[in-house]
Amino acid sequence: MSASGGTKAIVAALGANLAIAVAKFVAFLFSGSSSMLAESVHSLADSGNQGLLLLGGKKAQREATPQHPFGYGRERYIYAFLVSIVLFSVGGMFAVYEGYEKIKHPHEVEAWYWPVGVLVFAIIAEGFSFRTAIKESNQTRGSLSWTDFIRRAKAPELPIVLLEDFGALIGLVLALAGVGLALGTGNGVWDGIGTLCIGLLLIAIAIVLAAETKSLLLGEAAGTDQVDKIKAAVVDGDTVTGIIHMRTLHLGPEELLVAAKIAVQHDDTAGEVANAINAAESRIREAVPIARVIYLEPDIYNEAAAAAGTNPAKTPGGGTPATPGPEAPEPGAAESGATDSPADPSEPSSPADPATPSGPTESSH
Repeated sequence: MSASGGTKAIVAALGANLAIAVAKFVAFLFSGSSSMLAESVHSLADSGNQGLLLLGGKKAQREATPQHPFGYGRERYIYAFLVSIVLFSVGGMFAVYEGYEKIKHPHEVEAWYWPVGVLVFAIIAEGFSFRTAIKESNQTRGSLSWTDFIRRAKAPELPIVLLEDFGALIGLVLALAGVGLALGTGNGVWDGIGTLCIGLLLIAIAIVLAAETKSLLLGEAAGTDQVDKIKAAVVDGDTVTGIIHMRTLHLGPEELLVAAKIAVQHDDTAGEVANAINAAESRIREAVPIARVIYLEPDIYNEAAAAAGTNPAKTPGGGTPATPGPEAPEPGAAESGATDSPADPSEPSSPADPATPSGPTESSH
């Protein structure tokens, strides 16, 4: 797993959760507090989740095979999704059930100093883990807000650790409040209410994680900044005069696929077009190093045919060629919606032009 995967934050969270899980379970045995039992299961589930993240990061490093030619980068997304399932079932649902049972059959908290002492220790340990996750995240977060960072991050590990640690700290405060109210009033129902609140909190966090990792599993495009850099890198204003359309897709957190149909001069030779494509690939890699799989297909851009096409706003990735060169079309021209080849029969597409190669050119990677 790369540094951006937050390995340091995961290991810190794993160590803290294992120690806290043991301490909470011991406190439950001495006090009988259901909040302590729910919190011990929560910490145990979090420990298992960190193990899943580390396992997913290791499996994602496997080399590509003929059966999986784009590699195993998405393993990290799969294991991140498993984390949300574990957090929902083992952590959230168990806590809800335990809280419900404690509310129906309350009993006093015994040996109160055990749960209180363990909860204070757990808050300190979780605070250290949360601080590490924040420090790691700030290295890649940039100017994004925390909400935007969690929603837009392509590496799932840091958002998961952040949400888990945040949820753990809130859960510890709820458990401490439940135990405190149960001791102050002599009514064990408050302990059950605290446990129920912990379960609902974990379920809410699990749903957020599932929604975000589902989007990554379906396949997300590159960020806006990266797309702008790629567009600027493709066009040289000489041979490559514009981008007819372009698609990007994350094959993994640190691996990006770029596929584009580029506009070239109608009188360029095959050698000139091939050299231009190679140069464009080099510029893309220099601008966006994670762009490791690149397909560029040359074509003759026909402004009249493009203008007669569909609305570019309704065509994903469609629009005008980027950064116009001397021969670039006027802004507002759109890609033809029916086919990728020009619609004007007087303007042959690349397969009919002997000087222009057809089909995608894949970079060596």
